[in-house]
Amino acid sequence: MAINADASTSRPQRRRATFWDALDERLGLSALSYPVPAHANTISYLLGGITLFGFIVLFVTGVLLAQFYNPNPASAHDSVVYLITRAPFGDFIRSLHFWTANLVVVTALLHLTRVFATGSYKRPREINWLIGLGLLALTLAFVFTGTVLKWDQEGVEALAHNREMGELLGLWGMWFTSEFTRSVPILTRLYIGHVTLLPAALTFLVIAHLYLIKQLGISPRAAEQATSGPPASGPGVSRFSVHLRKMTGYGLLLLALAGTLALFWPAALGQAGVAGAEVTKPPWMFLPFYPLEDVFGIQGLLLSSIALFVLLALVPFVDRSPWLSPRQRRWIILAGAILLLALIVLAGYAWLSRPVPHLME
Repeated sequence: MAINADASTSRPQRRRATFWDALDERLGLSALSYPVPAHANTISYLLGGITLFGFIVLFVTGVLLAQFYNPNPASAHDSVVYLITRAPFGDFIRSLHFWTANLVVVTALLHLTRVFATGSYKRPREINWLIGLGLLALTLAFVFTGTVLKWDQEGVEALAHNREMGELLGLWGMWFTSEFTRSVPILTRLYIGHVTLLPAALTFLVIAHLYLIKQLGISPRAAEQATSGPPASGPGVSRFSVHLRKMTGYGLLLLALAGTLALFWPAALGQAGVAGAEVTKPPWMFLPFYPLEDVFGIQGLLLSSIALFVLLALVPFVDRSPWLSPRQRRWIILAGAILLLALIVLAGYAWLSRPVPHLME
């Protein structure tokens, strides 16, 4: 009887093993169990994966929202109202999309900060740092175009800024202006950009980013004597399959947090926008540039954002030392801290100030 009981107990295990072997034979899933450093499983090194998980949530919720959204300027705001008031779970899905987008910006910025602090941009990872900046720029572009698509007062003002910056850029910014084509409204073209062009660019950069991480390995921990190069091997090595499980777990926590925020603080929607009025301020991630627009006009908004990304892009080419420890990179860490403090102060000032007209209309 004991032998039969043991055989009965092990039969489900054998079935699972057989199923896994069959699946692995066809999909090669065991290849995901390649070595990675143990520190890759800490939350600070999982922030990039958590951000990617958030983008998957944004893609799924975005597809659902697109079934109810009408990108025609005459109907856009009403279609969002319909989504909130009549579509099944529409308000929750929209709020989940909104809060996930905000959390993705937070995790992306934290990921950038961690990479900077640990010197993970150093040789041979300079190109991946630049790709990461491109991904951050696309993330902000998603937020900006998503703000416009609401077509409330905040969205109408955001589109007005979009037009003026396009005009400042001349030929390079023509796509962002109404002069690009008169046959399709600019709101419709921004919607197309939001759901096709930006996701395509994001997918390309994510694939390139992941490819370089796989080729170059996860950067070493920024210990006192650590230098840039391949990650440490030997004791303390984990597996990517473990890394993937932890990434998924934290991603589900991100989803739970976004869902909780969506339930208790649904995404706001203002009244239909009035062209020419300026009574709103931009979303929080753009607030550091708002005071510069007060002083220098729309040129200040455009040039300061370009200058910020140029400065960040120069980091791996200015900091050429091999050391990863912040203690041995005090000057670049100090420069980064000053820049971060300046951005926080500017954002705080913008948060407390009243909206000021900037546009020429």
